[in-house]
Amino acid sequence: MIKQTLMALAAAALLAGCDVAPVGQAPTAPVPSPSTTPAMSANQAARSFVRVVQTLEPVAERECRARTSGVNCDFNIVVDDRPGQPANAFQTLDKNGRPVVAFTLALIADARNEDELAFVLGHEAAHHIGGHIARQQQNAVAGAVIFAGLATLSGGGAEAVRSAQKLGAEVGARSYSKDFELEADALGTIITKRAGYDPLRGAEFFTRIPDPGDKFLGTHPPNASRINVVRRTAAGL
Repeated sequence: MIKQTLMALAAAALLAGCDVAPVGQAPTAPVPSPSTTPAMSANQAARSFVRVVQTLEPVAERECRARTSGVNCDFNIVVDDRPGQPANAFQTLDKNGRPVVAFTLALIADARNEDELAFVLGHEAAHHIGGHIARQQQNAVAGAVIFAGLATLSGGGAEAVRSAQKLGAEVGARSYSKDFELEADALGTIITKRAGYDPLRGAEFFTRIPDPGDKFLGTHPPNASRINVVRRTAAGL
């Protein structure tokens, strides 16, 4: 459902003129050269965002219903219009368990085309379909229990155990975050394609963001790995 915030974004532009089974590893694809296509004007970005939401949201909801059972698939797409927010999009749940996908204004403004907006939306929707929030919470709980147990066995006091629980939860939550991102890239590619957009063109977004490399317990995989997953998934459609 397109919320009033989306329509407000479009209206303001007109007036102003203005992160399933883990994906297997494959040979890393070379990262394409960064796109030289300029960002859209604020007017174009606002109109494009509304069109993408209208087009892709029903597709994401169909995929959600087809791939899950007992899951709320009524996506709420919103704009995070807090000032000073960096280019970002994220998926969360509201207090009633409804999936929320939020785009910051900076991300919308940074998009080069509708394919990029569609891919980001498909990716975030895929996080919900994959149950990544619940799975991450389970990993965090497991990490907290294990670290606290080790602290207790080593003779640690109450404060040491609490510190170990906190660290364990963080380590547990990060343990499979790269896999979750690759899963979301793969399913996001399918959603993007089925909505009529080009996921390969959309994934060019990765050529303009910092490459996290392959850091231990990092939250995101290398950009080249993500682009490779998109290419491989798109080739199989």
